[in-house]
Amino acid sequence: MENKIIEKLRNAGCVYAEEETELLISKAQTIEELITMVNLRATGSPLELILGWAEFYGIKIEVAPAVFVPRRRTEFLVQKAVEFSIPGVKVVDLCCGTGAVGVAISNAVEMVELYAVDIDHNAVQCAKRNVSKQGGFVFEGDLYNSLPAHLLGNVDIIVANAPYVPTGAIKSLPLEARLYEPKVALDGGIDGNDIHRRVAEDAPLWLASGGHLLVETSKMQAPQTVEFFTQCGLVAHSLYNREFDATIVIGKKPC
Repeated sequence: MENKIIEKLRNAGCVYAEEETELLISKAQTIEELITMVNLRATGSPLELILGWAEFYGIKIEVAPAVFVPRRRTEFLVQKAVEFSIPGVKVVDLCCGTGAVGVAISNAVEMVELYAVDIDHNAVQCAKRNVSKQGGFVFEGDLYNSLPAHLLGNVDIIVANAPYVPTGAIKSLPLEARLYEPKVALDGGIDGNDIHRRVAEDAPLWLASGGHLLVETSKMQAPQTVEFFTQCGLVAHSLYNREFDATIVIGKKPC
């Protein structure tokens, strides 16, 4: 039966059919459940939603329907944030989705004080299930608006895997993203930078002196992102990682 599943998934375009088959078999409690899961995958349902989790930075992150699934490239964002973190660091994860970025930082650094925020109710409910395991807090709201006031000027790290796909490019995204993830988690406005502008504009109010803002973006958008980070008073630069094919922009609030 295993070979038949592999063949079915491969014919459906699943590049890693063997690995996916192993995961589906390990997840299924009955043959009937396995058949249902295989059919879902073969008709385009994301593997992570079928399994109920995604592997991210070596951790199993719970996922949910209509919530952005964390991508491996975003591990570069985590990697750099961890480099700036020390025990006891205060971290804000904006546009948190499942909460994967903040959870990964908390898992890698001791005694992180984690605050995660998303505007989407489904994402907030999912993030609570992940973030609570790290003793963090999740808020529903538009960027900084729902954060507790005591964080003003006291945040060491702000991370944001905010939407940065230009509106006109959404139709070119892979089918899985277009069908199964909410537009609010993808659409970054006409040039893809709408949310990044707003994140950068208020970041200096929330960051402590010497604190860092890190956002994921694209190679094409990075120069513009660096420019408006700088306009907002941050010392900014971009980094590209070939292994992850990931680009981030880092801004530091001057001491």
